[in-house]
Amino acid sequence: MSTILIADDEARIRRLVSDFLKRDGHTIVEAADGKEALDILENRRPGLDMAILDVMMPGMDGFEVLRELREQEHGETHLPVMLLTARAEDADQVRGLEGGADDYVTKPFSPIVLAARVRTLLKREGRAGAPLEQLGKLSVNELRREVMVENKPIDLTPKEYELLIYFKNNRAIALSRESILNAVWGYDYFGDLRTVDTHVKKLRAKLGECGTMIETVRGYGYRFEV
Repeated sequence: MSTILIADDEARIRRLVSDFLKRDGHTIVEAADGKEALDILENRRPGLDMAILDVMMPGMDGFEVLRELREQEHGETHLPVMLLTARAEDADQVRGLEGGADDYVTKPFSPIVLAARVRTLLKREGRAGAPLEQLGKLSVNELRREVMVENKPIDLTPKEYELLIYFKNNRAIALSRESILNAVWGYDYFGDLRTVDTHVKKLRAKLGECGTMIETVRGYGYRFEV
């Protein structure tokens, strides 16, 4: 699919984001600081489809890398950039967006939500394929955030939708309750594992006969089978 640069000085965050984007079929290039990210952008930019830049990096921060990138483009093909930061102040978000960022995500974040926003940004920029996916009688349009069963729209809460997307993107894989909780609710969420069971029950009910696609793996978690 797409080749994405992830620049973050925290190896744990790079690995987390990388793992989720690889599941969507993307190729990942990593940088541990701003200077390394800029070197990659200077040498490999024609082969990149998007960059995710952490704002708080040592030496050269994400704002500086973004500014250098936009100055280098000189009217060439626009490279979509998502800024990733622990700072949620409005002034920082405005600075990033006015500096040429296409999206802005604050930590802590849900990895599945970040992956969905990456897909949406790539589609918006014309760097990804059609968003509609047909799974038997179930259809999912991630660009429009629409879910339908036999062409009838299903009204899902944000968490139910994210849960369905996580299952869909990891079909035929036995997923533990812990991995589901981390993916959908975020790696910093410390809620009860029963939260997963409660939301799965509600999601199954709303999907009707398509709810049987979400199979229980006894003593472990769930598996999505089409």
